[in-house]
Amino acid sequence: MARKRKGVPRHGWLVLDKPGTMTSTQAMAKVRWLLKAEKAGHGGTLDPIATGILPIAFGEATKTVQYAMDGHKTYRFVMKFGQATDTDDRAGTVIATAPGRPTDAEIEAVLPRFTGLIAQVPPQYSAIKVDGERAYDLAREGEVVELASRTVRVDRFALIDRPTEDEVEFEVACGKGTYMRSLARDLAVALGTVGHITVLRRLSVGRFTLENAVTLEELEQIVAAGERDPDDLLLPIETALDQIPSIDLSATEAQRLRHGQGVLLLRRGDLERLEGLRDGVGDGAALATEAGRPVALVRLDGAELKPVRVLHV
Repeated sequence: MARKRKGVPRHGWLVLDKPGTMTSTQAMAKVRWLLKAEKAGHGGTLDPIATGILPIAFGEATKTVQYAMDGHKTYRFVMKFGQATDTDDRAGTVIATAPGRPTDAEIEAVLPRFTGLIAQVPPQYSAIKVDGERAYDLAREGEVVELASRTVRVDRFALIDRPTEDEVEFEVACGKGTYMRSLARDLAVALGTVGHITVLRRLSVGRFTLENAVTLEELEQIVAAGERDPDDLLLPIETALDQIPSIDLSATEAQRLRHGQGVLLLRRGDLERLEGLRDGVGDGAALATEAGRPVALVRLDGAELKPVRVLHV
């Protein structure tokens, strides 16, 4: 007999404004405990020192985590020139120094090199797996990890402020897999010096923004007061799916998907629905809904919708 899950079966997304005092996994675990949730996951790891948007999925929303991780992101960070650290942020140990302090004009002149599709080597201290082990675990053991360069997309890299001669604040809009620590490290090198990040804040992940975020302190107060249903804080499951097309089904078609069966779209009236899916973006997946409610993640095979993940809500 399957063991019964413990906790409340909640479904949806909570947008946490993560503090810079814990890892993403620790923050998720704390939120799950506060809401007594049965199942939870998070949509994209933030560095331990980083604050800002950490989307946390509950219940059936965990089936859409990958789409949140793939979403467009924006960050603000402050970097300090003159010191390089082994983690490329303030949490690490200084491993090199340099006297260079570039001017704003010099920085602005170099920024175009770091926009568009660029090659980037992730930090030594990162969650990337090397032979089955996390790079940061190997780095902590003193092992030098050779991480391969990868192509990432940076849509915007803008100088926002210059608090001191040593520090510069930037805002970045980018695609998945882009490391701010690597951007700061490589920018400093391109300017003939070294540097690291001292402050890092994520402003958005797809449709998840600071406008609908809650801090841990606020969440603790809401739960302690007991005057508000925690489910009222959750965003719909489909919030993470804005980058894939959707198709609304009849009750009969939706029922077939819920039972793991495909749905053939062969009638003349189905042509427009099919075109809407074929013109969509993403990795070929789509969201099937019934009267606006999510039913399943599906893929189109010819004229047949095949269920990939059924959403039991």
